[in-house]
Parts: sequence; structure tokens; C-alpha cells
Amino acid sequence: MFEGVLVHLDPLLSTIGYARLERPVAAVERTIKGFIFDCRMCGHCVLSSTGMSCPMNCPKNIRNGPCGGVRADGGCEVLPDMRCVWVDAWEGSQRMRGGEAIRDVQVSIDNRLQGRSSWLREVRGKAHQRRKMQEVVT
Repeated sequence: MFEGVLVHLDPLLSTIGYARLERPVAAVERTIKGFIFDCRMCGHCVLSSTGMSCPMNCPKNIRNGPCGGVRADGGCEVLPDMRCVWVDAWEGSQRMRGGEAIRDVQVSIDNRLQGRSSWLREVRGKAHQRRKMQEVVT
């Protein structure tokens, strides 16, 4: 829903300028997602594909499933007192509609986007797709 609202606001966001909006939107995104999801602001958010568990919390920064060193109790190989991010991701995905998205292979992140808003990046991309679809229809 939130994303849909932002996509509809694309004409306004484009008028203001995505570059101008980057800093304030990233600050809001960092605060909200950091508090709720312990987000690391990698710029390539995949929370909806990983059961709302940020894979960047993995000490090895593995984005496509557990490393193979998950302990029998679900603990992390590197930080045994920490639960494996991917155990949480799998359990979370099983409770979500579209939970099979956890099986999708995630591309490597572009470190230049670290700290940038993934919300704006997604909105801009979806608005562009929407315009392309409208061009095809007309």
C-alpha cells in the first residue's frame, strides 16, 4: 500500500527531484526500518523476500540463504549468541503471502548505494515501468 501511494506521487516527486529528496527520505527510512527491522540501509532492500528479516545482519553479509554453519539450535556460526538471520528469514517467509520469494536469488549489492533510500529507488523504477506499460497500451 505504502509503495503504491508513493508510485502515484511520482509526478510530484519528480518535480521536486529525486536527488533533492534522497537525504530526507533516507533519514526517515533509516529511522523506521532501523527500528522495526534492524535495517542496515544497503540500498537494495529485500525485506519482502526474506520474511521481513534483513539479510545484511548476517555477519558474513550473505544474501542468499544460510552459510552452512548454522548451529543445531539455530545460532549463527560467527556469533553463536545470535540467531541465524536466515533461520528467522525462513520462518518469517513461511508466514507471509508470497513467501516463496525467499527462493529467488538476490543479486550482489552495489556498495555505492549504501545509506541511500531503497524506497525512492523502488518507486522511481516502478513508476518508470508503469509509464512504459501505459505507452504500450496507448
